[in-house]
Amino acid sequence: MREPVNRTILLLDIERFSRRDDVVQAVLRRGLNTIVDQTLEAAGVEPTQQYREDRGDGLIVLLSGDVAKTALLRALLTTARDLLHEHNLLASDSAQMRLRMVLAVGEVAHDPHAGTTGGVVGHDLNQACRLLDADVLRTALAARPDEHAVLAVSEPVYQGIVRHGHRGVRPELFRPADVVVKDGVLAAWIHQGAAGPATHTGPAAPAGPAAHTEPAAHTEPAAPAPRAEAASTAAGRPAPVFHFHGNPVVHGSFVAGDQHGVSGGTVHGDVVLGGSRHRDPRGADGADGAEGSQA
Repeated sequence: MREPVNRTILLLDIERFSRRDDVVQAVLRRGLNTIVDQTLEAAGVEPTQQYREDRGDGLIVLLSGDVAKTALLRALLTTARDLLHEHNLLASDSAQMRLRMVLAVGEVAHDPHAGTTGGVVGHDLNQACRLLDADVLRTALAARPDEHAVLAVSEPVYQGIVRHGHRGVRPELFRPADVVVKDGVLAAWIHQGAAGPATHTGPAAPAGPAAHTEPAAHTEPAAPAPRAEAASTAAGRPAPVFHFHGNPVVHGSFVAGDQHGVSGGTVHGDVVLGGSRHRDPRGADGADGAEGSQA
């Protein structure tokens, strides 16, 4: 066995791969390799800097330590998602592809044997594989029907790369998750997908002290809310409420308080405030009651 060396670990797995028939599985595997090829190329990864193992429904990709993890992370969040979108746009319903992805780091050894492929071993690789198969990651992808992939990063990747907010990497879009594994709890961070528009439900922020708002040319005073009247007429109808603007004079009497609806002046003739009109014995119109509101 060769000496273990530090590697960037990229794991990918196709959702619901085993439910497809053999023909569709072959299409998905070719599509996945194409997506990984173009994603690594976008991250500036040379063929000599990578090692791959085909896992049937996914891939193990090990990258040398001189590959920039920031560039790889940006490519996973942008290029890989765009390529998945293009694939699914053209593929039939049976060949739709959604991915679980894990980005981790750690010591990995290669122990090849003649006549066989593979042979990578290491505790950090085992932990990354457990994260890829964890229910929390499967649930995160299932809960996002409009997303093509879900990405989880290990705690070292989050602390060393993500939390610093490098270009194209937004730490506020990652949430922590604890994954229970055989030998304890594995800390991880799951990307939440694209950020939605900010929602503001409170009052608008006031303008700065230098802001100036021109007054309107003419603004009518707002009328106060009408007050409920408990009185009713003899016929069982609610007593009417009258509002005036200005100070009207009713039969020489001064009406004070808030009045709305009349622009002011002297009122001549009969004014009926509530009640009903009737003819008095002298032939003149009269009024029963004066229960209207003058406020």
